[in-house]
This record gives sequence, structure tokens and C-alpha cells, in this order.
Amino acid sequence: MVDPRKPGERGAALLTVLLLVAVMAVVASTALERLALATRMTGNGGAVDQARAFADAGTEIARMRIGDLVAANPGKTTLAGNWMGTPQAISVPGGVATARVTDGGNCFNLNSVVAGETEADLKVRPVGVSQFQALLQALGVDARQAQVAAASLADWIDTDGVPQPGGAEDETYARAPRPYRTANRFMVDPSELRAVNGVTPAIYGLVRPWVCALPTADLSPININTLLPDQAPLFAMLMQGQLSVAQARQLLAQRPVDGYGSTVEFWRAPSLAGLSPLEEAAQQVRLTTGFFGVEVSVDVGGTQVVERALIDARQSPAKLIRRNWGTGA
Repeated sequence: MVDPRKPGERGAALLTVLLLVAVMAVVASTALERLALATRMTGNGGAVDQARAFADAGTEIARMRIGDLVAANPGKTTLAGNWMGTPQAISVPGGVATARVTDGGNCFNLNSVVAGETEADLKVRPVGVSQFQALLQALGVDARQAQVAAASLADWIDTDGVPQPGGAEDETYARAPRPYRTANRFMVDPSELRAVNGVTPAIYGLVRPWVCALPTADLSPININTLLPDQAPLFAMLMQGQLSVAQARQLLAQRPVDGYGSTVEFWRAPSLAGLSPLEEAAQQVRLTTGFFGVEVSVDVGGTQVVERALIDARQSPAKLIRRNWGTGA
């Protein structure tokens, strides 16, 4: 039978069919690509969940071992046993988990710039502010910049709206390109420090390794038996100008192998002769560790997960009080 359509019409019909075939091919290709992506995402999600489960288990093991460490010598925590920062590898199905434990109290507690019975009534603590300023100066920050950053930190956390000299309350942050307000509460993570007036990216990068956000307003509990010579700025901070970082480093390097048996013994060290620490600073020096940091990194089939946790060992049993996550490809 002869096709009654003209040759041009037949060509148009063929072109339409070819166009439909092309469109269907693109749709099918896109659908297959999305299906493959969804399959990979599902697989990656399962791998991440598995890695997190292993990290949780590693943190739990570390918590129990920390409890054993403290119970073995309740009156003194030292570096005996080489536990500080030493990686401990744990084999897990399909990969490995590596745990590291550190003294979580040998740092400047950002929340110590205030004092109060509850978070509803936090007032500026001058000694905490001066210690933060002293730490910044020990790290090489200009005295004026250090004073502004320290005062602003206290204003960020305290519950009143009155700025200290050099500090900053809501009216300062309201003038920012993207306005915001002070927190008026404890910091939960040191990264919050980046939002504080006077804390430039350079200052934050400099001070970040030395600060923490403990869940208490207590002045930083420095364990003189575990403080490393490389952490000398933290002890120089306590002395607020009476001792240089170099002198503090030398003092820590001369620590007895088995640590100090009492704080009285420590303060009688020859290198501290003639120095007069503030009463608060003298009480901050401890022989035991109350907070421990735990980092567990897990690598399972190319999926990497890092869990960082804070363990409170001030009472028995030791408790997990905070954790956060990170992942890698």
C-alpha cells in the first residue's frame, strides 16, 4: 500500500520518532545514574554507621581504662604507663580503630572567665579574664589585643548586658555585616571563640590548641604531673608575668620521674623560689586529672570516621559527657 503522506511529512514523522528515542535515552541514562548514586550513598551511609559503631566501642573501652587508671592511684595522675597521646590500635572487621587519650584539663577553660551557681546568673570572674589575657600574651599576642579579646570573652558568656572596659555586648555585634548577639551562656565547643569580638582568625589559630570548653566555670585544673614541657604557656599563664615560657618549660622538664607527691613539694621547687602566685592560681595546680580527652579514628574499607569525646573522671565510674564527629573519604 502506498503511504498517502507527502515525502516531507514522512521525514517529519521520522524526525519526531528519532527525537522521542533520544529523549527516552537521556531520561533512562539519568535514571540509571541516579540509581547508581543512590546505591553508592546507601552503601556509604551503611559504612559510616558501621564505623561510628566501632568508634563508640573504642570510646567506651577508653572510658573504662581511664576509670582503671584513676582508680589505680586516686591521689596522683602521672605519665606512668605512657598513656598520654600514645596511639592504641584496635583491629575491627574490615579495618582498624586507633584511640588516643590526653589530659583534658590541661588547657585554658574558656568558661572560667565567669562564675555563678547557675547559667542564669553568670558574672565576670576577673582572675579568669586576666589568665586568658596572660595566655594570649604568652603566645605573642599584643597586650592591647589580648585585653580586648579577654574582656569580650567574659562579656560573651556572662548574663548581664554591661560591657567591661574593652569588652563587647550586643550593641557591638549588632553593627556587624550580619548582626548577631552574645550567647550569655557557657561555651560548649572552643570553636565558638571565633564569634567573640577581638578574636581575629590569626588569634584564634594561635590560641586554639591551648583552650577548651569544660562543662564548669572552675578555673583551669592544671595537673602539674602531666603537663608537658611543650605546654609551658599554660603554666606561665598562671604566674601572669612572673615566669617566662622558657622558664616554665625548664621547670616542667625537671619534674621528678614519678611526679610530685604534693603541691607543697611542687611550689618549693628551686626554680619557683621568690615567686608569689595568686591564691587562686596556687589552688589550680593539681596532682590528679579530672577530665580526659579521647580521640578515636576508624578506617573501614576506605570510610574514615573520627570521634572526639570528653570523659569526666572526677567521680567513679568515669562518665562520657560530650562527643562530636567528623568523617573523611
